[in-house]
Amino acid sequence: MAWVAGIRFKPAGKIYNFECENIELTADDAVIVETVRGVEFGTVVVGKREMSEDELILPLKSVIRKVTEEDKQTYATNKQQEQEALEICKSKVREHNLPMHLIDVEYTFDRGKIIFYFTAEGRVDFRELVKDLAAIFKTRIELRQIGVRDEAKMLGGVGTCGRILCCKCFLGEFEPVSIRMAKEQNLSLNPTKISGICGRLMCCLKYESALYNSKRQGEKVNGEDAPGTKNDNPGVDN
Repeated sequence: MAWVAGIRFKPAGKIYNFECENIELTADDAVIVETVRGVEFGTVVVGKREMSEDELILPLKSVIRKVTEEDKQTYATNKQQEQEALEICKSKVREHNLPMHLIDVEYTFDRGKIIFYFTAEGRVDFRELVKDLAAIFKTRIELRQIGVRDEAKMLGGVGTCGRILCCKCFLGEFEPVSIRMAKEQNLSLNPTKISGICGRLMCCLKYESALYNSKRQGEKVNGEDAPGTKNDNPGVDN
């Protein structure tokens, strides 16, 4: 058994478990933790609890401490300098005439690494760019190519439903979405109707799919007949 807390590093980001046996943590506590990338600033979203090792991905990294006022100032300074770093990197990308589009940048809390996120149509030879950036920032440089769904999550936006993108406000991880899910929900198969602003199938097709399946199969939902089993939804075949 191990005492762990669930911690996020970005809003709506993936939740990671960290060992916290010797520190009391509750939801919304800000903490400094050790990660594979270095020392990071995170937020507790699942308070301290005991879990069996079978439920965890081992080995676990540890929570170092709750944040101090000095830590908060360091974090704020890092965030401010990230924007400056992004502009510098954009300038260097133009200088090297590289076919890439910079999306975001982040420092690790201890400034041991700076990570630039970008999109591109194919592979990009950015070795000379990395050399230039390392000379400027005097720290380890990582350039990470991301997909269009990750780009939408980072930049945010408004979906066709008129609400903030699910991936930006609460969807922690992307799950596979198929055209079959749209067919099962009797939706138009016009790509412009069932695609998000990222150009991929809308994520909501996935987490609404189980409900539509239960309607079709007449399964029980919360101990009652599933909605739609008595033709109360003409948009779903029963």
